[in-house]
Amino acid sequence: MPPEKATQLKIHLAAIAQLLYEESDPADMQTLEGIEMTVREQIQAHVSPELGHFLSARLAAQQPDACDS
Repeated sequence: MPPEKATQLKIHLAAIAQLLYEESDPADMQTLEGIEMTVREQIQAHVSPELGHFLSARLAAQQPDACDS
């Protein structure tokens, strides 16, 4: 990944981390295990679905229409 994109990614990830932290229960963030579980739950609930939608939309846009053949 080019350094410019890596920097941009870090900036966006920091913003996402802040948003997810604000929506987390502080009581769950007292141990490394609690932090890990919270991060995993947040990623599964919010991040992964959005990445999946984005990537599947990109794939669909690249596929020729089945009706065109």
